[in-house]
Amino acid sequence: MNDALIQLKDVWFGYNGQMILQGIDLTVAKGDFIAMVGPNGGGKTTLLKVILGLFKPHRGLVTVKGESPEKASSCIGYVPQNVHLNPHFPVSVLDVVLMGKLSRKHLFGRITKQDRMQALETLAKLNMEHLADNRIGDLSGGQKQRVFIARSLVTNPEILLLDEPT
Repeated sequence: MNDALIQLKDVWFGYNGQMILQGIDLTVAKGDFIAMVGPNGGGKTTLLKVILGLFKPHRGLVTVKGESPEKASSCIGYVPQNVHLNPHFPVSVLDVVLMGKLSRKHLFGRITKQDRMQALETLAKLNMEHLADNRIGDLSGGQKQRVFIARSLVTNPEILLLDEPT
């Protein structure tokens, strides 16, 4: 029996002919907390993007809950290292958190009253509910980070991947 949530077997990936990840084997089981430490440019973000299915490995196998990362994407919450936003784009904090409710299947689906309630509850857990109507561009860096953490948590994911969350 394989109870691995995430499994990588002999994974290789690179850019422009230079291998960044070579022969990576990794198993993450339910309840595990993993921290990756390494130098800038060492491949930490690349590894996360391979696990998310954003990058396809040149060689090896990646599974999330026994499926391809794309098929399992609904069970993963992800907070990227850098989120580049136009500071003048008129999107509210609540709207950003609600983006976590969108899926590839329902990209243009309707946001329900229940979705809004869940988003507000998630913001409250991070002491950010009072900023729900503020524009995301008006927040400090730390506040934005908490909003993106809320976006990743709003679906109650089984797996949470945080790329430099501090």
